[in-house]
Amino acid sequence: MNLIELYIGEVTRRLPEKSREDIALELRSTIEDMLPDDYTVHDVKEVLAKLGNPAILASGYKERPMHLIGPRFYDLYIDLLKLILPIAVLVSLIAVLITSIFTADGGGVLAETITAIVGNAISASVNAAIQVLFWLTVVFAIIERADHSTAQTPLMSKYQEWTPDDLKETIHIPKEKRITKYQIAGSLIWTAIWSVFYFNADSWVGVYRNGELIMPTFNQEVLVSYWLLVALVIVLEIALSVFKWREGQWTVKLAVLNAAVQAISTIVFVIIFTDATLFNNRFLAEVNTIFDADLNMNWAVGSVLVLVIVFALVDIVQGFQKARIQEAKRSI
Repeated sequence: MNLIELYIGEVTRRLPEKSREDIALELRSTIEDMLPDDYTVHDVKEVLAKLGNPAILASGYKERPMHLIGPRFYDLYIDLLKLILPIAVLVSLIAVLITSIFTADGGGVLAETITAIVGNAISASVNAAIQVLFWLTVVFAIIERADHSTAQTPLMSKYQEWTPDDLKETIHIPKEKRITKYQIAGSLIWTAIWSVFYFNADSWVGVYRNGELIMPTFNQEVLVSYWLLVALVIVLEIALSVFKWREGQWTVKLAVLNAAVQAISTIVFVIIFTDATLFNNRFLAEVNTIFDADLNMNWAVGSVLVLVIVFALVDIVQGFQKARIQEAKRSI
């Protein structure tokens, strides 16, 4: 991509999608009219410098001006919002995870417990996002009105005046390589759900009759005996989510960490589910009575273990594949 396309992209990304194409055509025509026939990179830079900062130019195309936060502070405001908001949401989700593990009484209905965990996670995330958005906006609105300088140049994240050379630093992350905040939030919510169920399995997982649990599937004492390994997996999954948020995209380091977490989690799962005392003997007898057959649990457990290992391997391979996707560096 050349400087002209990069400049147009920097202008149009700040505009509503419905008007981007028309304004891009108009702006491209304007730039070409200002250039000589055999123009050089130096000529392009001079023209772009005359047009000025993309943020200011974009504000002129908008139907409504930014009354609350003007062009001078808007980009800085957005940069800080993108930095602070994920941290606040991440902290709130971790708090929900820890609270869910240590406060669940195990006496509720399975569906109600899942709904409660997901609801608490969503509620905490929305509340954190609202608080950050409100207070950061208030602070910048005050700064906007307290600023008495005559300068109009927008304050960028590096606090320097914009030049066409800044376009060389623009990097496009492919969609397949990008890690969204929704994926990170989903991972944390999933960790909270399975953690709560693990430590309360005898109250939720088993044979139900008339809506009541009459026979738990697992020996809870056996599950609790592996608490140290399970706690290790929980910590690793949280650390992986934090690292994903920090990176924002799949990298080789992230793929290696993901592979390690998946490998350790799978090993722990295999260790627990190959314990001969894991399943409640009364549960096995009840299941055999219900189906009037002598079911082979070893075959069932083996099938589950194979699926878990396959899914883990697929996740590891996909991580390295995404990490190998090259970033499109917008350099000249």
